[in-house]
Amino acid sequence: MNELTTWHHDAIGEKVVKALTKNNFTATYVQTRQEALDKLLELIPIQATIGFGGSVTLNELDVVAKLEERGNPVLNSMKPGLNPQEVRAIRRQQLLADVYLSGTNAVTLDGQLVNVDATGNRVGAMLFGPEKVFIVVSVNKVVKDVAEAQNRVRLWASPPNNKRLGYPNPCAQTGVCVDCQGPSRICNITTIIHKRPRLTDVHVILVGENLGL
Repeated sequence: MNELTTWHHDAIGEKVVKALTKNNFTATYVQTRQEALDKLLELIPIQATIGFGGSVTLNELDVVAKLEERGNPVLNSMKPGLNPQEVRAIRRQQLLADVYLSGTNAVTLDGQLVNVDATGNRVGAMLFGPEKVFIVVSVNKVVKDVAEAQNRVRLWASPPNNKRLGYPNPCAQTGVCVDCQGPSRICNITTIIHKRPRLTDVHVILVGENLGL
């Protein structure tokens, strides 16, 4: 990144962290993905059981592999080779994990987290269940408000995610949302976390690099 881009990311990051803090989240800004990974490894206890519902951002950090290497049990419902019953069982177990790791589809300038899910296990675990939730979000997911967040999901998140997951939904061909109605639709549940949920300790780590979808 050039100097102006770094300055801009830092300025936006500082603003969003202040907004998240005002909304009762714990929030941290780091400039690089390596710093984000280091921060997660620093804050997550080695003996903690980890819930991981899937995140391109976290995959790009390689955090699951790093946690497994050092001995953390990881409940990963996205692990290849699992049958539907095993996936469902792991998703239920994730709700009781010591730590849950997630990305987020968008964060607004006033510190709200907007997410769209197919099944609801990811947003469910973000809201209640695990003792500690870490949400990693990059500056390319910062938006002005909730309306812009929803537009971002339709245009920039859902189509490539459908393509990545191999779902036969129209946006995987057109590149834009057409509000499909089929059984493989992934945009079924929208959550807006206005403030930190009362019984969930949520730490948002904002990264000054582009990550995820």
